[in-house]
Amino acid sequence: MLAYEQVKDNIAKLKSEVDRIKASAGRDDDIAIVAATKTQPKELIDYIEQNALLTDVGENRVQELLTKYTPESKLRWHLIGQLQSNKVKYIIDKVVLIHSLDRQSLADEIQKQAVKHGLTAHCLIEINMGSELSKGGIEPEQLGEFVDSLRGYTAIRVDGIMSVMPNVEIAPLIGYFRKFAALFAQLKSMEGGNVRALYSSCGMTHDYAAAIEYGGSNMIRPGRVLFGERN
Repeated sequence: MLAYEQVKDNIAKLKSEVDRIKASAGRDDDIAIVAATKTQPKELIDYIEQNALLTDVGENRVQELLTKYTPESKLRWHLIGQLQSNKVKYIIDKVVLIHSLDRQSLADEIQKQAVKHGLTAHCLIEINMGSELSKGGIEPEQLGEFVDSLRGYTAIRVDGIMSVMPNVEIAPLIGYFRKFAALFAQLKSMEGGNVRALYSSCGMTHDYAAAIEYGGSNMIRPGRVLFGERN
């Protein structure tokens, strides 16, 4: 694990790099940084909050999120990994955004728990851009149908789309990112009711630059570039 001061420097460098890429791409919109804090200690997350280094953090696993989350935290917590229906009840009132809505049964449980807690659950539809068996997400061509299937959920707000791109070199990823950008445009054309195209969440440590430049991403989820290699 890196020293906390090094993490502070890394965050500043990433913000600067994001601004540079954004300017190069002719963009002036905000790009949210959701730090992927998987395996990072709670003390480091507290340091990030106390020094106002970031506003948003994301966890892949429900159990790990529960060990780090505190009600008094001012950080915006995201669930960025796969979510089992039977674990929705543990995080429904703790996260600002669920990034991995990809099936009806999960929507049913999110709706149920959101109603129970008297809140609106903000979600991103996860898309499996590479049709990889090891990853969750709907197929790209299912987006329209899946969006329509969610319109009747009174306690769910669809706020955008998310993807974990295939782990390949950047050059082959450009086509995936361009297709992802087209899917976000498709979602924009479907806005109305509980559907809004606010967030295009793609890009991690190895591909965030391409995600911003080619995918139009306005939400990235870096980990290693901030915290170093996981132990």
